[in-house]
Amino acid sequence: MFRPFSIYRLIYPKERYIWAQVRILYETEKAILVDNGMKIWIPKSRIYKIRLRKGVFEIYVREGMMG
Repeated sequence: MFRPFSIYRLIYPKERYIWAQVRILYETEKAILVDNGMKIWIPKSRIYKIRLRKGVFEIYVREGMMG
């Protein structure tokens, strides 16, 4: 049964993920340097999906990861 207002949800909120538009600048074996207004290294283990949409790369990462 789903309980939207449980004590468990208050203590352990569900992680939220977002699609962020980025420009890929450089890639190493373990991380990718991206530019979304500021340059940031993102470990590949933190990128859950990558897509190309209308000529723009988007990465699916946990909210707050992009700055």
